Amino acid sequence: MSDERGRKTGLVGRLRNYFLTGLIIIAPVVITAYLVWTFVRVVDGWVTPYIPRGYSPEAYLPFPIPGFGLIVALVVITATGFFTANFIGRKVVSTGEYVLRRMPLVRNIYNGLKQIFETVLSEKANSFKRVGLIEYPRPGLWSIVFIATQAGGEISDRLGLGAGNTSAVFLPTTPNPTSGFLLYVPRKDILELSMTVEDAAKLIISAGLVAPEYRRTTQALAEAELERAREAGPVAAVEETAVLDNQPGS
Repeated sequence: MSDERGRKTGLVGRLRNYFLTGLIIIAPVVITAYLVWTFVRVVDGWVTPYIPRGYSPEAYLPFPIPGFGLIVALVVITATGFFTANFIGRKVVSTGEYVLRRMPLVRNIYNGLKQIFETVLSEKANSFKRVGLIEYPRPGLWSIVFIATQAGGEISDRLGLGAGNTSAVFLPTTPNPTSGFLLYVPRKDILELSMTVEDAAKLIISAGLVAPEYRRTTQALAEAELERAREAGPVAAVEETAVLDNQPGS
């Protein structure tokens, strides 16, 4: 009787492992396909109504072609960039911007959106390319933040910390990293990390379950040894300082 019960328990355990293994394989594929399909449908819904009927595949085929609107949007955006790269295109764009800036309500929306896109999409911008830790919501508790840029203008002046000594950071919420808080933090209070923004996003979305792989460099190991030596006493700290100075690249 006990052998039969043990075989049933073993069978249930194997079935459970098979189910979890299949779920791990299928779930990411299904969710990714769903998100991509949703994005394609949204873009198609925006673009397709503006395509003339004669140029739409639906006029010649008995079924719609998913992604046609997305392809048209990519072509139009690329062509616009090509057109504005020459003198005539820049002149047309500057004239259009001049007209928009003369409109009381529209100019505020346009200027704000343009500044955001220029900052985010600029190849020279370092915005949201670095990850750090700050003590939030109280000392002793640490939160992951995306380092945006240095604070300037009135904010830097009113904080009185000096130019370049304050950083704007974005503190995302879990598990939705698209919402969060904009904080201005002294640079000395930000513990910058070596992980990428993608790894930090995975950590936030998974609520800490998916931690990125971390391999300490020789310099980081030496600094950790120095910190432990300082806690041990002044004599050991002197010895560890010598070890740190002898590290390659120091």
